[in-house]
Amino acid sequence: MIDGRARVSTSRHRWAVVLFLILSAAHLVALAAGLPELAGWTKPLLMPALMLVALVVSARRGGAGIVLIVVALAFSWLGDVLLSSPGDVGFLLGLAAFFLAHLVYLVAFASSFRRRPVPLAAYLYVLWWLAFVLLLQPSLGTLLVPVAAYGLVLGASGAAALATNRLTAIGALLFVCSDSLLACRIFLSDFELVQQDLIIMALYLAGQGLIAWGAVRAARSMNEKSPEQSRD
Repeated sequence: MIDGRARVSTSRHRWAVVLFLILSAAHLVALAAGLPELAGWTKPLLMPALMLVALVVSARRGGAGIVLIVVALAFSWLGDVLLSSPGDVGFLLGLAAFFLAHLVYLVAFASSFRRRPVPLAAYLYVLWWLAFVLLLQPSLGTLLVPVAAYGLVLGASGAAALATNRLTAIGALLFVCSDSLLACRIFLSDFELVQQDLIIMALYLAGQGLIAWGAVRAARSMNEKSPEQSRD
């Protein structure tokens, strides 16, 4: 009976992960091939699919940590949708949604998934933030404060992830790289990178996927140590 339940659970896990991978691949292929309709259709489905992975693979027993990850992914989905909207209002609201996503990630990394003290390597994110602000400052104008604040919480979440596990830490780093390139594309008129949208989204999806997978593994590891999980 237990083996049967385990097989059903593993099957659900596999299909949830496969769905996210298929949607991610379709979106990246659409960007590489210049298919805006397919890219626009798949983008709003990416974060909901990853939310499904987090919920299904954790078997809804991840506690507050997985809830925070799902909330951060929900804000990321909102940011994806808003940033795809035309005009400055959509951009600012999208920036605010991702700001909240990183803030929630920061809380999750600093509390629910923290495994050790934050290492000295975290100070590299301080250097990144200073370079980020100094590089963009001439082009930001009135957006200097919100963009600098966004960069601060983004770097802080990346630094906090260094105290969790390797998967989550790498995912957070990739997210920082993705957002750094996105900021350069938006604010630096002479910035040009071959297939830049593809690279930015590939880093974003890999980052989000590794963050979620690392958080799920941490949650499952904690569950396996609990007496209730052992009886199941």
